[in-house]
Amino acid sequence: MSGLGGLRNTLRQALVALQLDEQITARYPVGRRLRVLDVGLGQGTQALRLARAGHEVTGVESDPTMLAVVRTALADEPEGIRDRVRLIEGDGRDTGAHFLPGTFDVVLCHGVLMYVSEPDPLLAGLARVLAPGGLLSLLVRNADALAMRPGLAGDWDTALAAFDSPAYTNRIGLRVRADRRAELTTTLTAIGAPLHTWYGVRVFGDQATGDTPPPPSPEWERLLAAEERAGRTDPYRSVAALLHLCGVRAG
Repeated sequence: MSGLGGLRNTLRQALVALQLDEQITARYPVGRRLRVLDVGLGQGTQALRLARAGHEVTGVESDPTMLAVVRTALADEPEGIRDRVRLIEGDGRDTGAHFLPGTFDVVLCHGVLMYVSEPDPLLAGLARVLAPGGLLSLLVRNADALAMRPGLAGDWDTALAAFDSPAYTNRIGLRVRADRRAELTTTLTAIGAPLHTWYGVRVFGDQATGDTPPPPSPEWERLLAAEERAGRTDPYRSVAALLHLCGVRAG
């Protein structure tokens, strides 16, 4: 749980929120109550935010500890918001066992693919439960920039290894994997939710340690503005630590 309130996570959540809202606003009328599925919802930042905005949110999480964190946060929300959130303890690869095809307008899968050795079946299942014209939002570790963090830190052995393999050890010591945008673009097309838009997330702020706090205003606003601009601008977004890919289900 360390670092959830730190700069890196706060920046990630703020940028994804801005980007996600941009895509939702472009696709749906203002005031429409959307059906949202958040697979691997973590501490529930985006799920709770969307519920507060009036949407019906279903969260799937396999980690009982994280699910307890979300339940605790949800208990502090007004009744109307609590009633709009449904939580399921389960694996994101089992969406077919829980939901009918076309159930959701928006499906989120943020920070999950790095823990899945074969992501294609998971992604196909997410596309299946997405309604025609619906939005699939993926947040993944960027394999094309995997050498950036260790390289900037002077860890040359790790940087050199990152050129040859998408596998890496994350900051909590787990052996995980990153994804390449080109490969995910091909996969999204194959499952019927082709890539519509993509962003970079944490172009400048990825070097911060997990416990580094966000800076106070107005520096935070300047940092967020610079990151938001870089996340949609070439070539900067290509070397972001994370990629936010938005696919749209064929109608």
